[in-house]
Amino acid sequence: MGKNVSPLGQLNIRKSVLGLTIGAGAVYLLYKAIRTGMKCQQPLSTSSPTCIARECLGPGGRTWLQEDLLPGASSVGGPRGLAIERERHGGDSGELRRLLNSLENRHDEYTKGMILHNITRCVYLLEAEASACTPDDIMLVGSMLDDKDNSVKIQALNTLKAFSGIRKFRLKIQEHFIKGLGLVGTIWESEVHIGGLRVLNNLPLAEFVHPQLPRGMPALMEILQSEYHMGQVQAIRLLSHLAQKNDLLYDILNCQVHTNFLNLFQVKQPGSLLFEVLVFAERLSEGRNTPHYRAVKWHYNEQSLHEALFGEKSRLADRLLALVIHPEEEVQIQACKVIVSLQCPQDIRGRSSSCMTGHPCFNGGE
Repeated sequence: MGKNVSPLGQLNIRKSVLGLTIGAGAVYLLYKAIRTGMKCQQPLSTSSPTCIARECLGPGGRTWLQEDLLPGASSVGGPRGLAIERERHGGDSGELRRLLNSLENRHDEYTKGMILHNITRCVYLLEAEASACTPDDIMLVGSMLDDKDNSVKIQALNTLKAFSGIRKFRLKIQEHFIKGLGLVGTIWESEVHIGGLRVLNNLPLAEFVHPQLPRGMPALMEILQSEYHMGQVQAIRLLSHLAQKNDLLYDILNCQVHTNFLNLFQVKQPGSLLFEVLVFAERLSEGRNTPHYRAVKWHYNEQSLHEALFGEKSRLADRLLALVIHPEEEVQIQACKVIVSLQCPQDIRGRSSSCMTGHPCFNGGE
């Protein structure tokens, strides 16, 4: 048969056979690589701190703690020794306690960060074990905020945030409020900002921290005017909370801002950020209109937040009117609330027929 085929035809046949051979070989090598990767796992030893509570996915994507997959950790019928399953049935896996005990030892930065990361996961997953922790455990985690490595600081902040979800630990974590605010103000790194602000936003604001807060205002305002959305949202939430404190309102309003601060009110901003910025503006407007605040003649610098929002040259009204027709309803409603707060002082709020134009930008019947 080969004698009746032209040389060109024979060449084409050889190319086709060669292509099929290469293709089949590639598929086989890929299969072997996947097969080998599935079989080759690191030794499952929990004696190393970095291995404690490392996750391993089981069938269906379910998360298992690695220790529970060790021989002897399972009973007949599947991995019923899983830490979460043990807690669900009233048992104590001891996972979180081993991690905290391990944290007391000397480790390199990577290992400390790994342990803190696993502690955070256990606090979220093992509620009973987390609730059984002590104030000394919180102090141990808090001491990691003094570590020289920023990655350890970030993991410690995340762990404190996890523990702050348990009410009885909030007062103890509150002792680290000023430390956390200091980290946010001195380390210009997005993960530090987000981690620190998430902790601060989840804590009650004690009176004893008020005198320290004005020093952190400029940093919070800079984060608000930065380019990363998550940090902006966390910063504005904290500022909104602080704006409700009479003794902090002036420090916020007199804080220096960029000349383009009102860009935060542009329609192109994410809806979640716009909503938070509008809530902030409403609280500032309400605060400055209270009789207590108006009883004092305050002086603001020319580049202050007060001048940007409420000064005679402010273009806030234009931005608010544009947001009234924003696609997101909650932004529309909040923009209307700010407009009302600007036009009606708080002591006559509710008597709409008596509201006179209270903002320079609304003068002239705009």
